[in-house]
Amino acid sequence: MTDVTKIEERLAHLIRSVDDLSEVVVRQDRDIARLAALVQTLVARELDRDSEAGALPLADQRPPHW
Repeated sequence: MTDVTKIEERLAHLIRSVDDLSEVVVRQDRDIARLAALVQTLVARELDRDSEAGALPLADQRPPHW
């Protein structure tokens, strides 16, 4: 095998690795966006529940040790 062939082979492996990592990043971005939307929905639901019950939102309540 010539040096050029070895370099081309290594380059092909590196390109494949970069493509694989790019797919992982895209999938993680989708998962993060989905989870962020879910958290936003849950926070809104909890705020609605607190307002219906007439309680102060947890963020506005003083800690019990105060």
